[in-house]
Amino acid sequence: MIPQSSDSAQTNSVPVLRRYLATARLVTLDSLTVFWGEWLDLRARIPQVIAAGLVSPLIYILAFGLGLGSALDRSDIPFAAGETYLQFILPGMIALSSMTISFGSTTFSICGERLYSKTFEEVLLLPVHPLSLFLGKMIAGVVRGLMTSASILVIAIIATQKITFLHPLFLLILVLNCAIFAGIGVIAGLNVKSIESVGLLNNFLIVPMSFLGGTFFDPNVLPFVLKIVVYCLPLTYVTTSLRSAVYLPLSQFPWFSVPILLVVGIVLAGIGAHQFSHQQD
Repeated sequence: MIPQSSDSAQTNSVPVLRRYLATARLVTLDSLTVFWGEWLDLRARIPQVIAAGLVSPLIYILAFGLGLGSALDRSDIPFAAGETYLQFILPGMIALSSMTISFGSTTFSICGERLYSKTFEEVLLLPVHPLSLFLGKMIAGVVRGLMTSASILVIAIIATQKITFLHPLFLLILVLNCAIFAGIGVIAGLNVKSIESVGLLNNFLIVPMSFLGGTFFDPNVLPFVLKIVVYCLPLTYVTTSLRSAVYLPLSQFPWFSVPILLVVGIVLAGIGAHQFSHQQD
């Protein structure tokens, strides 16, 4: 047997690479097409979407940041990041609002199509890759989350006078957070059987994560066992990374958070694509 030369192996790998690139390009274009259909409906409700995610974070800022925070500031308790407790929790509030809206709006949107308007069958009949269906729905959830986050972001910049809230690392982690919870929202929307089931998911998943994901406290001060539990939540990596990007030098940024969040997003994409390919409504 004559061994294959390296030039021949490289020649054979070129068509394979081209096929992969063509598939990636097609998936991307189809995802944007699916997203455009979502955007046509979303653009008429932009004020409603923004306002829906502002209530809870503003209440938390007033009650914890200004109320409880004023007492903590007088006690001279050092914070892991930020000079005051209000500064400490503001990145967490941005993470919280983006998580809530990305998950909730995506889940309710798909539930409405599946259970009430009965238009979800048309989505499943689209001649696109299942991954494109997942990504298109997920991107719509990301846009909803970023709309609400932008409002809290403006409040944070005004309250702290820190332009580092617009740091590229901060924005990257924020987008990853929206993508992860929009992806969870897509998968949840494909599986729930009623609107009441969405409420249960919110109570047993989103609400506990809102308080245990490091939004109001520094996870590093917890006992070892509790720290393991808290760091099993993706929101913990988001809140600690957002604080570091705003208040700490780049050398102290938890770089491990980026690949962890990327892996979670990729796993969710695989689950979502598999779900779409087997979905029957």
